[in-house]
Amino acid sequence: MFTVILVMLSGMLLGRLLRNRRMAFLPRVVMFLIWVLLFLLGVEVGANPEIIRNLKSLGVEAFVLAVAGTLGSAVLAWALWRYAERSGER
Repeated sequence: MFTVILVMLSGMLLGRLLRNRRMAFLPRVVMFLIWVLLFLLGVEVGANPEIIRNLKSLGVEAFVLAVAGTLGSAVLAWALWRYAERSGER
């Protein structure tokens, strides 16, 4: 955990030092690295026989969690939007 925090703080420091430089390439690099991480995660999951064996039950649980999270976020965003609209009318 210390390594993760140290790497993140190092990135923040580097970003602070280079904040005045134009880094238009950075979003593409970040997106590429995200795709690489997702691919490697898929390789790791595919290589784990226990996960493959339980894929059906894990898939149902993941689907339920994804739907519940999405609906919860949408409801809370809607409620916050309504609250913000009412606060703006005063």
